[in-house]
Amino acid sequence: MSIEKTNSKAEQYSLKHYLAFIIPSIIGIFLFMTPLVSDGGITIPVAFLAGIVQDIFGDTLPNILTAILLIAAVLTVALTLLKPRWIMGQEFWKSLFVVHPFWVIVRVIGVVLAVMTLFQIGPEAVWSDDTGGFLLYVLLPVLFSVFLFAGFFLPLLMNFGLMELFGTLLNRVMRPLFRLPGRSSIDCAASWMGDGTVGVLLTNKQYEDGLYTKREAAVIGTTFSVVSITFSIVVLEQMNLQHLFVQYYATIVIAGFIAAVICPRIPPLSRKKDTYISGEARSAQYEALTESASFKSGLHLALKRANTNNSFMVNLKGGAKNVLDMWLGVIPIVMALGTIAVILAETTPLFSILGAPFVPLLTLMQVPEAAAAAQTMVVGFADMFLPAILGSGIESDFTRFVIACVSVTQLIYMSEIGGLLLGSKIPVSFLDLVIIFIERTLITLPVVVLIAHLIF
Repeated sequence: MSIEKTNSKAEQYSLKHYLAFIIPSIIGIFLFMTPLVSDGGITIPVAFLAGIVQDIFGDTLPNILTAILLIAAVLTVALTLLKPRWIMGQEFWKSLFVVHPFWVIVRVIGVVLAVMTLFQIGPEAVWSDDTGGFLLYVLLPVLFSVFLFAGFFLPLLMNFGLMELFGTLLNRVMRPLFRLPGRSSIDCAASWMGDGTVGVLLTNKQYEDGLYTKREAAVIGTTFSVVSITFSIVVLEQMNLQHLFVQYYATIVIAGFIAAVICPRIPPLSRKKDTYISGEARSAQYEALTESASFKSGLHLALKRANTNNSFMVNLKGGAKNVLDMWLGVIPIVMALGTIAVILAETTPLFSILGAPFVPLLTLMQVPEAAAAAQTMVVGFADMFLPAILGSGIESDFTRFVIACVSVTQLIYMSEIGGLLLGSKIPVSFLDLVIIFIERTLITLPVVVLIAHLIF
C-alpha cells in the first residue's frame, strides 16, 4: 500500500470516526499513564481505583483470594484430567483450565500455601509476615484490584488505534535501538508511570492478539515492564537516600537503557523465534506501513482500528475475559512461586551462597562493605523489595545507592513480574528468567557503580 493512498484514505474519515479514536484513547492515557498525587505519593488513576477497592474489601481480600485460588486449583485438576467435550470446544475456558501438568501442580501448591497462610497452619516459615503473609496479605490484594481495573480498561489502550499510531511513529526509533515495534513504547510508558504488572498484561494481551512475535513479546515482557516511579521512591526511602532522587532515577534510566539495548541481542532473548503465536511470520504489509513513520499513515491505521469491531459489548466481554484470565490463571502462579522464592530467601543461606561470587567483583569495583552487599545482588530474584530490606542496614551511602539502583534495574522478580511472566502466554521459561536476571545484573552493575563513583 502506497503512502499516498494511505493519506487519501485518512482524509476520508468523518468526525465520528475521529472521535471513536480520540475519546477512548484519551481516557486510556489518563487511566494508565497520567501521574496523580495521592496521599503525598505519586500514582496513576488505575492504581488509585485499585486502592479504593482494597479499602472497600479490607481484611476480607485474603479470604476472597484464597477462594479464587481454590476455584482455580479444583477446576484445573478436574478439567485437565477429564477434558469434557463442552470445555474442549470453548477456547478461552480450555486455555484457562486445561493446562500442562506442571501448571496443575503449581496451582495446587498455590492454594495449599494460601490456606496454610490464611489459617496459620504448619511451619511459621510458610505463613509469616515476611513469606506467605507478605504474598497473601500485601502483594496479592494489590494484584487482585489492579487486575480488575486493568483487565476492563486495557481495551481503551489497545483496541481504539493508539497502539497503531504510536507503533508507526516510533517504529524507526524502537526497531534499530531495541529490535522492537514502536507500539512497545506504550507498554514501557504504562509500566513506568503505573506498574510493571500493567506492562506484562499489555504485552501478553497483544501477543495473544497476534500483534507481537514470540521474540518481541519475550523481550518486551522482560525488558520493558519497568519498575514504576512509585516503587522506585519507596526503595529510595527504605535506603534513606531521598535527597539523591534525581541522581538515583537518572542512574536507573541510563543503566536500564543500556540493558534494553544489549539484552535483546544476546541469548536467550535473541534466540526466540520471530513468529507470531499462530506460527505465522511478521506481516510484510504492516511492516511496510510502519516503516514509513508518517503521521498520516499512522493516523490511518489508528482510525481503521478504532472503527473496526469495537462495540461496547465486544469490549466489555473482552475485558471480563482479561480479568478472569488474570485472577484464575496468574494469581495462583504468583502465590506459589513467589512464596517459595521468598521462603528460600528468608530461611536459607541459598542467596548468600549464590551471592558469594559477587564479593570479589564488588571489591574490584571498590564498593564498600562488599560482603554485605553481595547477597543483595541475587536476592532480588525472589522479591524486588528484599535487596532494600537487607541493604538498609549497610552504613555506606555509596553501597546503599548501588543496591537501590541495581535492585530496580534487575526487573525479574519471582514474587511479581517473574510469576506473572510464567503465568502468561509470553514464551519465557524459568531458566530464561534466571539467565536474564543474571545478565541484567552483570550489565547494569558496572554502569551503576561507575555513576556512583562520580556522585560520591
